[in-house]
Amino acid sequence: MYQYQENQRFFAQTQRLLEPIAREELQELGAARCKDSFCGVYFHASPEVLYKIVYCTRTVNRVLAPLISFSCPSKEALYKNGYNIPWSEFFSIKETFAIHANVSDSSITHSGYAAFLLKDAIADYFRKKYGKRPDVDPREADIRFGLNIRKDRAIISLDVSGESLHRRGYRVAPVTAPLQETLAAAILRISAWQADKPLLDPMCGSGTFLAEALMKYANIPGGFKRKTFGFFYLPDFDEKTWKKVKKACDQNIRRFPPGLILGSDNDKQAVKAARQNLNQIPGGPQIPIKHKDFQDIENAENHVLITNPPYGVRIDKGKREKLQEMYRQFGDFLKQKCKGSTAYILCGDQELTKHIGLRISRRIPLYNGPLETRLVKIDVY
Repeated sequence: MYQYQENQRFFAQTQRLLEPIAREELQELGAARCKDSFCGVYFHASPEVLYKIVYCTRTVNRVLAPLISFSCPSKEALYKNGYNIPWSEFFSIKETFAIHANVSDSSITHSGYAAFLLKDAIADYFRKKYGKRPDVDPREADIRFGLNIRKDRAIISLDVSGESLHRRGYRVAPVTAPLQETLAAAILRISAWQADKPLLDPMCGSGTFLAEALMKYANIPGGFKRKTFGFFYLPDFDEKTWKKVKKACDQNIRRFPPGLILGSDNDKQAVKAARQNLNQIPGGPQIPIKHKDFQDIENAENHVLITNPPYGVRIDKGKREKLQEMYRQFGDFLKQKCKGSTAYILCGDQELTKHIGLRISRRIPLYNGPLETRLVKIDVY
Protein backbone atom coordinates (compact mmCIF):
# COMPACT_ATOMS: atom_id res chain seq x y z
CA MET A 1 0.00 0.00 0.00
CA TYR A 2 1.32 3.41 -0.94
CA GLN A 3 1.46 6.37 1.39
CA TYR A 4 -1.45 8.28 -0.20
CA GLN A 5 -3.63 5.15 0.14
CA GLU A 6 -2.90 4.86 3.83
CA ASN A 7 -3.77 8.44 4.77
CA GLN A 8 -5.54 9.93 1.70
CA ARG A 9 -3.22 12.93 2.00
CA PHE A 10 -2.05 14.86 -1.07
CA PHE A 11 -0.11 18.02 -1.89
CA ALA A 12 -1.36 20.78 -4.19
CA GLN A 13 1.39 22.94 -5.67
CA THR A 14 0.64 26.57 -6.37
CA GLN A 15 2.43 29.83 -7.05
CA ARG A 16 4.18 31.44 -4.11
CA LEU A 17 1.85 33.66 -2.01
CA LEU A 18 -1.25 31.99 -3.47
CA GLU A 19 -1.42 29.31 -0.77
CA PRO A 20 -4.43 30.86 1.07
CA ILE A 21 -6.31 31.30 -2.23
CA ALA A 22 -5.62 27.69 -3.23
CA ARG A 23 -6.65 26.43 0.22
CA GLU A 24 -9.96 28.25 -0.01
CA GLU A 25 -10.66 26.74 -3.42
CA LEU A 26 -9.64 23.24 -2.30
CA GLN A 27 -12.05 23.44 0.62
CA GLU A 28 -14.86 24.50 -1.72
CA LEU A 29 -14.13 21.44 -3.87
CA GLY A 30 -14.40 19.12 -0.88
CA ALA A 31 -10.84 18.82 0.46
CA ALA A 32 -10.47 18.24 4.21
CA ARG A 33 -7.81 19.13 6.79
CA CYS A 34 -6.08 21.63 4.50
CA LYS A 35 -2.76 23.01 5.70
CA ASP A 36 -0.70 25.69 3.98
CA SER A 37 2.93 25.00 3.16
CA PHE A 38 5.54 26.79 1.05
CA CYS A 39 4.18 27.00 -2.53
CA GLY A 40 1.35 24.63 -1.79
CA VAL A 41 -1.31 23.11 0.42
CA TYR A 42 -1.54 19.67 2.05
CA PHE A 43 -5.05 18.23 2.04
CA HIS A 44 -7.01 15.03 2.55
CA ALA A 45 -9.43 13.69 -0.06
CA SER A 46 -11.32 10.58 -1.08
CA PRO A 47 -10.75 9.36 -4.67
CA GLU A 48 -13.98 11.08 -5.75
CA VAL A 49 -12.91 14.42 -4.27
CA LEU A 50 -9.38 14.04 -5.65
CA TYR A 51 -10.70 13.56 -9.20
CA LYS A 52 -12.98 16.58 -8.78
CA ILE A 53 -10.13 18.76 -7.52
CA VAL A 54 -7.80 17.89 -10.39
CA TYR A 55 -10.58 18.36 -12.96
CA CYS A 56 -12.04 21.60 -11.59
CA THR A 57 -9.28 23.57 -9.85
CA ARG A 58 -8.26 26.93 -11.32
CA THR A 59 -5.56 28.07 -8.88
CA VAL A 60 -3.47 24.89 -8.43
CA ASN A 61 -0.63 23.96 -10.80
CA ARG A 62 -0.08 20.33 -9.79
CA VAL A 63 -1.41 17.74 -7.36
CA LEU A 64 0.97 15.11 -5.99
CA ALA A 65 0.10 11.72 -4.49
CA PRO A 66 2.98 10.61 -2.19
CA LEU A 67 4.09 7.02 -2.82
CA ILE A 68 6.91 6.56 -0.30
CA SER A 69 9.01 8.69 2.05
CA PHE A 70 12.41 7.69 3.44
CA SER A 71 15.68 8.87 4.94
CA CYS A 72 17.93 10.00 2.09
CA PRO A 73 21.43 10.87 3.35
CA SER A 74 23.18 9.64 0.19
CA LYS A 75 22.81 8.90 -3.52
CA GLU A 76 22.85 5.17 -2.67
CA ALA A 77 19.78 5.59 -0.43
CA LEU A 78 17.90 7.43 -3.16
CA TYR A 79 18.75 4.83 -5.82
CA LYS A 80 17.92 1.86 -3.59
CA ASN A 81 14.54 3.17 -2.44
CA GLY A 82 13.66 4.29 -5.95
CA TYR A 83 14.60 0.92 -7.43
CA ASN A 84 12.43 -0.96 -4.92
CA ILE A 85 9.18 0.68 -6.03
CA PRO A 86 7.22 -1.69 -8.35
CA TRP A 87 7.04 0.82 -11.19
CA SER A 88 5.19 -1.56 -13.51
CA GLU A 89 2.11 -1.01 -11.33
CA PHE A 90 2.00 2.55 -12.71
CA PHE A 91 3.13 2.39 -16.33
CA SER A 92 4.66 0.19 -19.02
CA ILE A 93 7.85 0.29 -21.09
CA LYS A 94 5.79 1.65 -24.01
CA GLU A 95 4.96 4.82 -22.09
CA THR A 96 7.23 7.78 -21.42
CA PHE A 97 7.95 9.34 -18.04
CA ALA A 98 9.44 12.49 -16.53
CA ILE A 99 10.73 13.47 -13.09
CA HIS A 100 10.62 16.88 -11.44
CA ALA A 101 12.97 17.11 -8.46
CA ASN A 102 13.43 19.71 -5.75
CA VAL A 103 16.30 19.54 -3.25
CA SER A 104 17.13 21.73 -0.24
CA ASP A 105 19.34 21.46 2.85
CA SER A 106 20.46 17.92 1.97
CA SER A 107 23.55 15.84 1.23
CA ILE A 108 22.38 15.64 -2.39
CA THR A 109 22.64 19.27 -3.40
CA HIS A 110 21.57 19.36 -7.05
CA SER A 111 17.95 18.82 -8.14
CA GLY A 112 19.00 17.70 -11.62
CA TYR A 113 21.35 15.07 -10.18
CA ALA A 114 18.62 13.78 -7.84
CA ALA A 115 16.23 13.42 -10.80
CA PHE A 116 18.98 11.62 -12.76
CA LEU A 117 19.49 9.08 -9.93
CA LEU A 118 15.77 8.32 -9.68
CA LYS A 119 15.53 8.05 -13.47
CA ASP A 120 18.33 5.47 -13.45
CA ALA A 121 16.60 3.51 -10.68
CA ILE A 122 13.36 3.38 -12.69
CA ALA A 123 15.18 2.44 -15.90
CA ASP A 124 17.13 -0.33 -14.16
CA TYR A 125 13.94 -1.70 -12.58
CA PHE A 126 12.30 -2.08 -16.00
CA ARG A 127 15.50 -3.34 -17.64
CA LYS A 128 15.83 -6.14 -15.07
CA LYS A 129 12.12 -7.06 -15.28
CA TYR A 130 11.60 -6.83 -19.06
CA GLY A 131 15.03 -6.41 -20.65
CA LYS A 132 13.94 -2.96 -21.86
CA ARG A 133 13.38 0.43 -20.34
CA PRO A 134 10.83 3.23 -21.00
CA ASP A 135 11.95 6.53 -22.49
CA VAL A 136 12.17 9.85 -20.68
CA ASP A 137 10.23 12.74 -22.22
CA PRO A 138 10.42 15.94 -20.13
CA ARG A 139 7.96 17.84 -22.35
CA GLU A 140 5.20 15.39 -23.31
CA ALA A 141 5.55 12.53 -20.81
CA ASP A 142 2.69 10.08 -20.36
CA ILE A 143 3.32 9.94 -16.62
CA ARG A 144 5.17 12.30 -14.28
CA PHE A 145 6.73 11.82 -10.86
CA GLY A 146 7.81 14.30 -8.21
CA LEU A 147 10.88 13.95 -6.01
CA ASN A 148 11.31 16.23 -3.02
CA ILE A 149 14.36 15.99 -0.75
CA ARG A 150 14.55 18.30 2.24
CA LYS A 151 16.96 17.89 5.14
CA ASP A 152 17.89 14.40 3.86
CA ARG A 153 14.27 13.25 3.88
CA ALA A 154 12.82 12.22 0.51
CA ILE A 155 9.30 11.88 -0.83
CA ILE A 156 8.57 10.26 -4.20
CA SER A 157 5.12 11.14 -5.57
CA LEU A 158 2.98 10.50 -8.60
CA ASP A 159 1.82 13.71 -10.27
CA VAL A 160 -1.93 13.05 -10.50
CA SER A 161 -2.48 16.16 -12.61
CA GLY A 162 -0.21 15.03 -15.45
CA GLU A 163 0.59 18.13 -17.48
CA SER A 164 0.63 21.33 -15.42
CA LEU A 165 -2.93 22.37 -14.63
CA HIS A 166 -2.36 25.98 -15.68
CA ARG A 167 -2.39 24.72 -19.29
CA ARG A 168 -6.13 24.82 -19.82
CA GLY A 169 -5.91 24.07 -23.53
CA TYR A 170 -7.64 27.22 -24.80
CA ARG A 171 -4.47 29.23 -25.43
CA VAL A 172 -3.90 28.45 -29.10
CA ALA A 173 -2.63 31.95 -29.96
CA PRO A 174 -0.27 33.26 -27.27
CA VAL A 175 1.31 36.72 -27.21
CA THR A 176 4.55 37.91 -25.62
CA ALA A 177 4.76 37.25 -21.86
CA PRO A 178 1.19 35.96 -21.35
CA LEU A 179 -0.25 35.91 -17.85
CA GLN A 180 -0.37 32.43 -16.34
CA GLU A 181 -3.93 31.11 -16.17
CA THR A 182 -3.75 30.07 -12.51
CA LEU A 183 -2.60 33.55 -11.47
CA ALA A 184 -5.42 35.17 -13.46
CA ALA A 185 -7.92 32.84 -11.76
CA ALA A 186 -6.48 33.71 -8.34
CA ILE A 187 -6.79 37.45 -9.04
CA LEU A 188 -10.43 36.94 -9.99
CA ARG A 189 -10.98 35.25 -6.63
CA ILE A 190 -9.21 38.12 -4.84
CA SER A 191 -11.48 40.61 -6.61
CA ALA A 192 -14.53 38.70 -5.30
CA TRP A 193 -16.29 39.36 -8.63
CA GLN A 194 -19.71 37.76 -8.42
CA ALA A 195 -21.10 38.86 -11.81
CA ASP A 196 -23.17 41.59 -10.13
CA LYS A 197 -21.31 44.08 -12.34
CA PRO A 198 -19.83 43.74 -15.83
CA LEU A 199 -16.16 42.76 -15.91
CA LEU A 200 -13.88 44.69 -18.26
CA ASP A 201 -10.23 44.19 -19.21
CA PRO A 202 -9.27 47.28 -21.27
CA MET A 203 -5.75 45.95 -21.99
CA CYS A 204 -6.70 42.30 -22.45
CA GLY A 205 -3.67 40.98 -24.38
CA SER A 206 -4.37 37.36 -25.32
CA GLY A 207 -7.53 37.37 -23.21
CA THR A 208 -6.50 35.38 -20.13
CA PHE A 209 -8.59 37.38 -17.64
CA LEU A 210 -11.58 37.21 -20.00
CA ALA A 211 -11.22 33.45 -20.45
CA GLU A 212 -10.84 32.77 -16.73
CA ALA A 213 -13.80 35.04 -15.90
CA LEU A 214 -15.95 33.14 -18.41
CA MET A 215 -14.90 29.78 -16.99
CA LYS A 216 -15.54 30.99 -13.44
CA TYR A 217 -19.03 32.32 -14.16
CA ALA A 218 -20.08 29.44 -16.42
CA ASN A 219 -18.73 26.76 -14.01
CA ILE A 220 -16.49 25.34 -16.73
CA PRO A 221 -13.90 23.00 -15.10
CA GLY A 222 -10.26 24.02 -15.47
CA GLY A 223 -9.53 20.68 -17.16
CA PHE A 224 -12.53 20.68 -19.49
CA LYS A 225 -10.37 20.35 -22.63
CA ARG A 226 -8.11 17.59 -21.31
CA LYS A 227 -8.21 14.01 -22.50
CA THR A 228 -5.92 12.50 -19.86
CA PHE A 229 -4.95 13.13 -16.25
CA GLY A 230 -2.18 11.76 -14.08
CA PHE A 231 -4.62 10.04 -11.73
CA PHE A 232 -5.46 7.62 -14.56
CA TYR A 233 -2.12 5.96 -13.65
CA LEU A 234 -2.87 5.41 -9.98
CA PRO A 235 -3.02 1.66 -9.25
CA ASP A 236 -6.40 2.15 -7.55
CA PHE A 237 -7.89 4.44 -10.21
CA ASP A 238 -11.65 3.90 -10.44
CA GLU A 239 -12.90 4.75 -13.93
CA LYS A 240 -16.56 4.46 -12.91
CA THR A 241 -16.11 7.02 -10.13
CA TRP A 242 -14.20 9.34 -12.48
CA LYS A 243 -16.96 9.27 -15.10
CA LYS A 244 -19.53 10.01 -12.41
CA VAL A 245 -17.49 12.99 -11.16
CA LYS A 246 -16.93 14.38 -14.65
CA LYS A 247 -20.60 14.06 -15.59
CA ALA A 248 -21.72 15.86 -12.42
CA CYS A 249 -19.23 18.70 -12.96
CA ASP A 250 -20.11 19.10 -16.64
CA GLN A 251 -23.82 19.27 -15.81
CA ASN A 252 -23.14 22.42 -13.74
CA ILE A 253 -21.93 24.37 -16.78
CA ARG A 254 -24.25 27.30 -17.50
CA ARG A 255 -24.68 30.04 -20.09
CA PHE A 256 -23.70 33.60 -19.31
CA PRO A 257 -25.67 36.77 -20.15
CA PRO A 258 -24.48 39.09 -22.97
CA GLY A 259 -22.50 42.13 -21.88
CA LEU A 260 -21.21 40.56 -18.67
CA ILE A 261 -17.57 40.15 -19.80
CA LEU A 262 -15.88 42.71 -22.05
CA GLY A 263 -12.38 43.19 -23.45
CA SER A 264 -10.33 45.52 -25.60
CA ASP A 265 -6.72 46.23 -26.54
CA ASN A 266 -4.91 48.73 -28.75
CA ASP A 267 -2.80 45.94 -30.29
CA LYS A 268 -4.55 44.40 -33.29
CA GLN A 269 -2.59 41.14 -33.01
CA ALA A 270 -3.47 40.80 -29.32
CA VAL A 271 -7.16 41.23 -30.13
CA LYS A 272 -6.87 38.56 -32.81
CA ALA A 273 -5.13 36.19 -30.36
CA ALA A 274 -7.74 36.83 -27.66
CA ARG A 275 -10.52 36.11 -30.14
CA GLN A 276 -8.92 32.81 -31.17
CA ASN A 277 -8.38 31.77 -27.56
CA LEU A 278 -11.88 32.60 -26.38
CA ASN A 279 -13.36 30.74 -29.32
CA GLN A 280 -11.97 27.54 -27.73
CA ILE A 281 -14.29 27.90 -24.72
CA PRO A 282 -18.05 27.31 -24.65
CA GLY A 283 -19.65 30.77 -24.74
CA GLY A 284 -16.36 32.44 -25.65
CA PRO A 285 -17.44 33.62 -29.12
CA GLN A 286 -20.12 35.75 -27.43
CA ILE A 287 -17.58 37.90 -25.56
CA PRO A 288 -16.94 41.17 -27.45
CA ILE A 289 -13.28 42.12 -27.86
CA LYS A 290 -12.68 45.51 -29.46
CA HIS A 291 -9.56 46.92 -31.07
CA LYS A 292 -9.28 50.29 -29.35
CA ASP A 293 -7.29 52.32 -26.81
CA PHE A 294 -8.76 52.39 -23.33
CA GLN A 295 -9.11 56.19 -23.69
CA ASP A 296 -11.65 55.58 -26.47
CA ILE A 297 -13.96 53.46 -24.29
CA GLU A 298 -17.04 55.62 -23.92
CA ASN A 299 -18.38 54.44 -20.58
CA ALA A 300 -17.24 51.93 -17.95
CA GLU A 301 -19.24 53.12 -14.96
CA ASN A 302 -20.20 50.56 -12.30
CA HIS A 303 -17.84 47.93 -13.72
CA VAL A 304 -15.13 45.73 -12.26
CA LEU A 305 -11.91 46.34 -14.18
CA ILE A 306 -9.16 43.74 -13.99
CA THR A 307 -6.09 44.24 -16.14
CA ASN A 308 -2.40 43.56 -16.51
CA PRO A 309 -0.92 46.62 -18.29
CA PRO A 310 2.68 46.75 -19.54
CA TYR A 311 5.22 47.50 -16.84
CA GLY A 312 8.50 47.18 -18.72
CA VAL A 313 11.00 45.66 -16.32
CA ARG A 314 14.53 46.89 -17.13
CA ILE A 315 13.74 49.34 -19.95
CA ASP A 316 15.47 52.54 -21.03
CA LYS A 317 14.51 56.02 -19.85
CA GLY A 318 12.59 56.97 -22.98
CA LYS A 319 10.32 53.94 -22.91
CA ARG A 320 9.84 54.34 -19.17
CA GLU A 321 8.60 57.88 -19.64
CA LYS A 322 6.07 56.59 -22.18
CA LEU A 323 4.88 54.00 -19.68
CA GLN A 324 4.53 56.66 -16.99
CA GLU A 325 2.40 58.72 -19.36
CA MET A 326 0.28 55.66 -20.18
CA TYR A 327 -0.39 55.10 -16.46
CA ARG A 328 -1.31 58.79 -16.06
CA GLN A 329 -3.75 58.45 -18.94
CA PHE A 330 -5.20 55.30 -17.40
CA GLY A 331 -5.77 57.20 -14.14
CA ASP A 332 -7.61 59.92 -16.09
CA PHE A 333 -9.70 57.24 -17.81
CA LEU A 334 -10.70 55.80 -14.44
CA LYS A 335 -11.63 59.22 -13.06
CA GLN A 336 -13.58 60.37 -16.09
CA LYS A 337 -15.32 57.22 -17.34
CA CYS A 338 -15.36 54.65 -14.54
CA LYS A 339 -17.38 56.21 -11.71
CA GLY A 340 -18.69 53.64 -9.29
CA SER A 341 -16.21 51.07 -10.56
CA THR A 342 -13.46 49.08 -8.88
CA ALA A 343 -10.16 48.50 -10.67
CA TYR A 344 -7.61 45.76 -9.99
CA ILE A 345 -4.29 46.41 -11.72
CA LEU A 346 -1.40 43.92 -11.74
CA CYS A 347 1.93 45.73 -11.94
CA GLY A 348 5.53 44.57 -11.67
CA ASP A 349 6.83 48.08 -11.01
CA GLN A 350 5.19 49.81 -8.06
CA GLU A 351 6.66 53.15 -9.07
CA LEU A 352 4.44 53.19 -12.14
CA THR A 353 1.26 52.96 -10.07
CA LYS A 354 2.07 56.34 -8.51
CA HIS A 355 1.37 57.95 -11.87
CA ILE A 356 -2.25 56.76 -11.86
CA GLY A 357 -3.03 59.64 -9.49
CA LEU A 358 -5.76 57.87 -7.53
CA ARG A 359 -5.85 56.50 -4.01
CA ILE A 360 -4.90 52.83 -3.82
CA SER A 361 -6.95 51.00 -1.18
CA ARG A 362 -5.03 47.70 -1.27
CA ARG A 363 -1.61 46.49 -2.41
CA ILE A 364 -1.46 42.70 -2.63
CA PRO A 365 1.94 41.04 -3.26
CA LEU A 366 1.86 38.30 -5.91
CA TYR A 367 4.35 36.46 -8.10
CA ASN A 368 3.96 36.35 -11.86
CA GLY A 369 6.37 33.50 -12.51
CA PRO A 370 9.63 34.57 -10.84
CA LEU A 371 8.68 38.26 -10.93
CA GLU A 372 7.36 39.86 -7.75
CA THR A 373 4.38 42.06 -8.54
CA ARG A 374 1.64 44.02 -6.80
CA LEU A 375 -2.06 43.81 -7.41
CA VAL A 376 -3.42 47.25 -6.58
CA LYS A 377 -7.08 47.98 -5.90
CA ILE A 378 -8.61 51.35 -6.72
CA ASP A 379 -12.17 52.30 -5.83
CA VAL A 380 -13.47 55.04 -8.14
CA TYR A 381 -16.11 57.18 -6.44
